[in-house]
Amino acid sequence: MSENYTTKVNNSAEFNIKKQQVADLDAVKNSENTYHILQNNMPFSAKIVTSNFNKKSYTVKVNNNTYTVAISDATDQLIKDMGFTVGASKQVNEIKAPMPGLILDINVSVGDEIKEDDPLLILEAMKMENSILSPRNGIIKSVGVTKGDAVDKGVLLVEFE
Repeated sequence: MSENYTTKVNNSAEFNIKKQQVADLDAVKNSENTYHILQNNMPFSAKIVTSNFNKKSYTVKVNNNTYTVAISDATDQLIKDMGFTVGASKQVNEIKAPMPGLILDINVSVGDEIKEDDPLLILEAMKMENSILSPRNGIIKSVGVTKGDAVDKGVLLVEFE
């Protein structure tokens, strides 16, 4: 498989980016979610406003312009081409921690009826807040963590009925 990424900006413009281009990017981290970027001798100020780890989507503010960016790699494209993405997320009955981190907030409780993309909880990892969203409509069967818990990757966070 190739070492390329496809990025879709604002659900319209699509760009193919090589892994080497990402590695060559002249970016300096200023603070928690802000970066100074130099591209073709032009300075840019970038801030990651929100991130959805599961959907590989981000809201990024560059020089006071806000963009929604979705990133996919060769594996994502292959899965899409094979038709496995349609309805695949609808069968999820439990949400596990995608990475180690700290539970900052829990937005649901047992018995709550939720819709797809409703925020379930916020997991802080590597000084970034990651909003864990519901992959489907359903009812919360159990919540396996409490606010302030430190969790390891793979720990059960939320279970659906």
